[in-house]
Amino acid sequence: MIMQQQSKKLDLIGQVCPWPVINTVKELKKLEDGEILEVTVDHLPSTINIPSAVKKDGHEVLSSEETDEGVFKISIKNNNN
Repeated sequence: MIMQQQSKKLDLIGQVCPWPVINTVKELKKLEDGEILEVTVDHLPSTINIPSAVKKDGHEVLSSEETDEGVFKISIKNNNN
């Protein structure tokens, strides 16, 4: 039986680094192991900084894509070790 994974959305549009990274890391700490966090950002450096920061913490970046012009969605699987 395949369990439907829960996903939480975090809208960080308008925020510039380091805030998107700080807020993403803070939100991941609230999630259960295996939950997905979908982060929306419009600050291009965040598309590099967020995946880099969460990988260091042991989380898995599932995807990072431009969903609209200048708007990016990063999906992160929470791995609370």
